[in-house]
Amino acid sequence: MAEKNADPSAIRSLAVSPADVVDAYVYTQENPGQAVLRVTPPFHGRMRARLHVYRVDDAPLTGAVHLDPAEILEEAVVADYPEYTADGDPKRARKSHAEALERWQEDARGAIVDSISLQTGSETREVTVKTLG
Repeated sequence: MAEKNADPSAIRSLAVSPADVVDAYVYTQENPGQAVLRVTPPFHGRMRARLHVYRVDDAPLTGAVHLDPAEILEEAVVADYPEYTADGDPKRARKSHAEALERWQEDARGAIVDSISLQTGSETREVTVKTLG
């Protein structure tokens, strides 16, 4: 039986769903919890990172690698995230924010970076990011 590889330095590329990346980023902006893209052992060259929401970080216990969705999105898109402003009519403000958020999400799904820095123990490595779908 092969030993499970718990060393994330084996990772050369990550496959992500653009929707998962965008949903994780939005969730963290709009809710009290934290959403990340999670990669779980056993690790190998090509891995899939999936949406994961938590209130308590269990990565030290599970050996998982948690990736900040802001690092997977292009900086300009992150900077353009629509802020909610409750000026005037609250109903109109919510509708305006929802519309701006929908436009932002569409743009953000097409703004996934080509590579990210991945912390693997004491070193940082560049890994390729591939989109699914």
